[in-house]
Amino acid sequence: MKVCSLFSGIGGIDLGFQQAGFEIVWANEFDRDAAKTYRHNFGDTYLSEQNIRNVRTEDIPDFDVLVAGFPCQSFSSAGKQKGFDDPRGNLFFEIARIVKDKRPSVIFLENVANLLEHDEGKSFLTVYNALA
Repeated sequence: MKVCSLFSGIGGIDLGFQQAGFEIVWANEFDRDAAKTYRHNFGDTYLSEQNIRNVRTEDIPDFDVLVAGFPCQSFSSAGKQKGFDDPRGNLFFEIARIVKDKRPSVIFLENVANLLEHDEGKSFLTVYNALA
């Protein structure tokens, strides 16, 4: 199965999928240092360093599984918990946009501590509804 990876970081989630026999066909990481490490780990064939807000879905190859290192700083108990009031929190809607346009069979998002409880559960409900 083909995988698209968003907010890939250094590729930890991607590595697990790759080792399980999945093919990573496209990945995106905006942070320069993380992207440098990603390229060291996986090569240079499919990583985009564009701001995900500027990526057109038609420029992403077709895929079966979307994986995303969910931008967690806005929701995590370890962060400032500004949620969707933080521009990073709104990056979730880029995941939703790509899911809506590409319709993958599987969506795999990083576990975010405190997402269920954040804003009395309203943040999780927003995420759930956007993906449902």
